[in-house]
Amino acid sequence: MKKMKKLVVGNWKMNPESLLEAKKIVTEVKRGLRTIKNTQVVVCPPFVYISPLSGLQSDLLMLGAQNANADQMGSRTGEVSFSQLPQFNIGFVIVGHSERRKMGEDNELVNKKVKSVVSEGMTAIICVGENTRDNGGEYFNFIKEQISCALKDVPKKLLTHVVIAYEPVWAIGATALGPSELHEMSIYIKKVLKDLFGVFSSDMRIIYGGDVDRNNADRLVKDGNVSGVLVGRASLRPKDFVEIIKLIDSI
Repeated sequence: MKKMKKLVVGNWKMNPESLLEAKKIVTEVKRGLRTIKNTQVVVCPPFVYISPLSGLQSDLLMLGAQNANADQMGSRTGEVSFSQLPQFNIGFVIVGHSERRKMGEDNELVNKKVKSVVSEGMTAIICVGENTRDNGGEYFNFIKEQISCALKDVPKKLLTHVVIAYEPVWAIGATALGPSELHEMSIYIKKVLKDLFGVFSSDMRIIYGGDVDRNNADRLVKDGNVSGVLVGRASLRPKDFVEIIKLIDSI
């Protein structure tokens, strides 16, 4: 079986302020990726920049979306459907990010979105993560519930279009998880996936998000037993983002 590439995803959230700056970031990042061989790079800009940036995509850098509406088409003022994204060559969509969950997205809606994403031939980056950690380890069950619900009724043949992004809420914008703690969670997530899908579980990559930067990215991937990272603020700084990508590509 062909070895899957590592994955680095940049989540720009509601940044940058202008299209000019967005184009500059993408152009500078692309310039730094010429030696990359083993890593898939995805940048997820705000919707307003997707169309003008779509022409800058290449084999080295793809665009992703941060969210969309699970309904096909219709009277949904202000919404964008997953079915409208492929025309811009969008290959990945972030689903279930904690910031979306805070706005009211529950596990049932996340599941609906995941099924919509994979049915359109795109890859769903499913964000899971506990809000806090308790001494009794109840957060493991919390993660299991998020994963089980998100993947309910997803056909096994489409699991190659699924990435699990473990992003503990308490680590976002704070302190990244230690590699040993991440390794423990990675093993647990792989067990959950294997219990759900058996041999098909190996079709899914696991990545980490939560205060990822150029000082910890390679250790998190190498010692944390994951296939890549979901990067926030650092993905808006081309030099830092490229350095993260190169560090991970060299592992």
